[in-house]
Amino acid sequence: QVQLVESGGGLVQAGGSLRLSCAASGSLFSINAMGWYRQAPGKQRELVAGITSGGDTNYVESVKGRFTISRDNAKNTVILQMNSLKPEDTAVYFCAADPGSICCGPFASWGQGTQVTVSS
Repeated sequence: QVQLVESGGGLVQAGGSLRLSCAASGSLFSINAMGWYRQAPGKQRELVAGITSGGDTNYVESVKGRFTISRDNAKNTVILQMNSLKPEDTAVYFCAADPGSICCGPFASWGQGTQVTVSS
């Protein structure tokens, strides 16, 4: 099993920045792709950004140019740098790790989530 622990959420004003970090432990050999999802109240969970083991990235259109995902395989961490935050970015953000090449499918492991609140 893989355990994922997120940190770095909080309250920030619109236009500000936050850096989310996710530390993985456990069956690290099973981790391939990783990603960040978010879920706002009353909305479905959506993939915000994904990154393959080789460093290829993908983003939801609404965060392109503002968010950057990166990973440090040696430290088993994945980072989401969020800049120019908007109130609509408010959500619980979840880290995910998948044994497959693309994040994330039904066999993914999930963190507990961290709240990001952006005030206007």
